[in-house]
Amino acid sequence: QVQLVESGGGLVQPGGSLRLSCAPSVSIFSINAMGWYRQAPGKERELVAAIARGGSTNYADSVKGRFTINGDSAKNTVYLQMNSLKPEDTAVYYCNARINMRGEYQDYWGQGTQVTVSA
Repeated sequence: QVQLVESGGGLVQPGGSLRLSCAPSVSIFSINAMGWYRQAPGKERELVAAIARGGSTNYADSVKGRFTINGDSAKNTVYLQMNSLKPEDTAVYYCNARINMRGEYQDYWGQGTQVTVSA
């Protein structure tokens, strides 16, 4: 069982910045891809950003140019740097790890961290 420990959420004013952290209980080199999803009240969970083991990344159109996902192998942690935050970024953010186990991909989730963007 893989555990993901998230941190870094909070309350920030529009235009501000936050950095989310996600530390898996296994080496990030054993994980095929990691990502951040978010879910706002009354909405479905959506992909925000993801990074593959090889370093390639992809972002939701709504966050391109504002958010950056990156991994630090020395700290075994993946980060989501969020700049120029908007009220519509308010949501619970979940870290995800996808691991190929015997030919099948397994998804693991963090507990979620609240991000609130409000004046």
